[in-house]
Amino acid sequence: MVMASFASVAPANAESLQHSVFMRGQIVDMRDDIATVCIGSADGARIGQVLDVARVVPVTIPAKSGPAFRRKDVGHVRIDSIVDTHFARATVIGGEAKVHDIVELRRE
Repeated sequence: MVMASFASVAPANAESLQHSVFMRGQIVDMRDDIATVCIGSADGARIGQVLDVARVVPVTIPAKSGPAFRRKDVGHVRIDSIVDTHFARATVIGGEAKVHDIVELRRE
């Protein structure tokens, strides 16, 4: 009988490998300066959180081996109400926001 033992090994700098984004979603609707975002209570959304808004834009002349798109930071929204487990409403507090933009809460 052969028995193997495996130890859990984590690099000394494992914390630096963590992603800097805590929550990520998308703007699914805009009414004036109110965005409906697909981040809800199940994702940890709370009233008052400020989310970064980014837009995916095409690169004018993409490199042959590089991506044809890039992220562009365009604004910020603040969560004003939690709709349900999947959605929240947020007010644009800086810059601009459009349907399909990405919203993210970064780790502090």
